[in-house]
Amino acid sequence: MALFDLPLDKLRAYRSAAAEPDGFDPFWAQTLAETRGHDLDAVFTRVPTGLTTLETYDVTYSGFGGHRVKGWLVLPAGTTEPLPLLVEFVGYGGGRGHAHSHLLWASAGFAHFVMDTRGQGSGWSSGDTPDPVGSAPSSPGFLTRGIEDPQEFYYRRVFTDAVRAVEAARSHPLADASRTAVTGISQGGGITLAVAGLVPDLVAVAPDVPFLCDFPRAATLTDKNPYREIGRYLAVHRDRRARAFETLSYFDGVHFAARATAPALFSTALEDDVCPPSTVFAAYNAYAGSSKQIEVYDFNAHDGGGPFQQVSQLKWFAERLGTGSADGSSATSQA
Repeated sequence: MALFDLPLDKLRAYRSAAAEPDGFDPFWAQTLAETRGHDLDAVFTRVPTGLTTLETYDVTYSGFGGHRVKGWLVLPAGTTEPLPLLVEFVGYGGGRGHAHSHLLWASAGFAHFVMDTRGQGSGWSSGDTPDPVGSAPSSPGFLTRGIEDPQEFYYRRVFTDAVRAVEAARSHPLADASRTAVTGISQGGGITLAVAGLVPDLVAVAPDVPFLCDFPRAATLTDKNPYREIGRYLAVHRDRRARAFETLSYFDGVHFAARATAPALFSTALEDDVCPPSTVFAAYNAYAGSSKQIEVYDFNAHDGGGPFQQVSQLKWFAERLGTGSADGSSATSQA
């Protein structure tokens, strides 16, 4: 589609009007404290994949509520010393996929951890983690599950799982916890921002075309899913608008960005009507880290930068985590 959002000069100055709830920090402190009351109990089991250059481990750890969450840890074959760690979160409707599916980041010299997203994994990539928590009535999808109460909202569980994913990945002896980065596309980008605001000692954050940002604008600007799930829900529950947006305010990437400190590399696409560029810039402009940059793709939609963005990330991560090659070529070290 053609450009539909604000012109680029106004995007660069745009600030979200989304109000931060007074109890944002205590809410997340309590949530993480309760979850850490459960033993992390990260288990890594080597699995055969038929790949000769990479080694993959099936991972299970305790996330929100002590629920068992799955993931993959992928390492360059023959790794004997700790590698910089890259934790990745996946897009809406997808799961961790198959064990042989994740090739890029371990091939570039990272310990690469991929978190399965609870309850998802039947849209475009398979998943193995159920969500055992029910919710009140919701619109089809995940965005309105438990939307009337922050304690019950679906993404409270997902964001907490993501923080624990970092902790689980860091517990592996071949992951260098002092060099940890997080990344993801779309929903994965939104989860990345949440982790950036909740984990204080990351060294790099790379959210691509992130979802879950600037909910008040997103819900009224685009009629595409997943944001449209909010409108469909409120079209039926017409008296619950204030309550729904109050809940969403505890999960808005704009507020997590305001608490993040690690260097960040964002991306957005100006024809993206799934995660509109103004919602991405809302998080980017609020991002508190002293070093940040954003790649803008003028004529792309929700595909964002695709392989072009991966080239940028390979260079950027190599500079910050000390692996691979700063010119974006193949890895030069397995540490």
